[in-house]
Amino acid sequence: MNIIWLGHGSFRIEIGDQVLLVDPWLNGNPMMEGQDHDAAIAGATQILVTHGHFDHTTDVVGISQKTGAPVSAIYELAQYLFSQGAVEGAAFNKGGTLALGSVSVTMVPASHSSSIVVEGAPVYMGAEIGYIVKGDGHTIYLSGDTTIMADMEWIGDYHKPDIGILSAGGHFTMDMAGAAYAAKRYFNFTTVIPCHYRTFPLLEQSAQVLAEGVPGVDVIEPQVMVPITL
Repeated sequence: MNIIWLGHGSFRIEIGDQVLLVDPWLNGNPMMEGQDHDAAIAGATQILVTHGHFDHTTDVVGISQKTGAPVSAIYELAQYLFSQGAVEGAAFNKGGTLALGSVSVTMVPASHSSSIVVEGAPVYMGAEIGYIVKGDGHTIYLSGDTTIMADMEWIGDYHKPDIGILSAGGHFTMDMAGAAYAAKRYFNFTTVIPCHYRTFPLLEQSAQVLAEGVPGVDVIEPQVMVPITL
């Protein structure tokens, strides 16, 4: 399995027989400047979206049309993206599970907000969410944009993820200290990959606090377009 950071909250996950793109934001993403956008999306089999904000949805329709990859998201957001021309995947909801070849994807709660600007005004796009991805003998918790929340307790207990991809940049999501607290209290990760940081100056720039807060856990600071093989 390869987990490839596309900067900010965007990932390419090569798992089982699937190539999953999660919140792929390429154009306007400072961390993807000068990177090979075609390589980032090549062979995509599914696009998963966590919520409606521009830094998670700007390129979804275009990438879907270019690759033919269907888009799956919470019901309201999915229906909006389909109306804009995205290839139709699943318009599902929290607790729902998609069977994607040898991989399963379950939608779980997050605590954030979700909207897209339409004709100059923000429009509600359904609840913000995260995902549990299972395949290749691993269970990944993709937190999506979130703060610490009590739901993490049952997510950790029920799904038992060994890999956590956690938003941890602060300001818009939990910060590194918060991510460390959540990881230690609610989960039993062997590997944690922080995201939604380093993109802009107001976000955290280092995962040192996270790493120090979860002794015994392998905290991997991702590098853009560099595979993390697990």
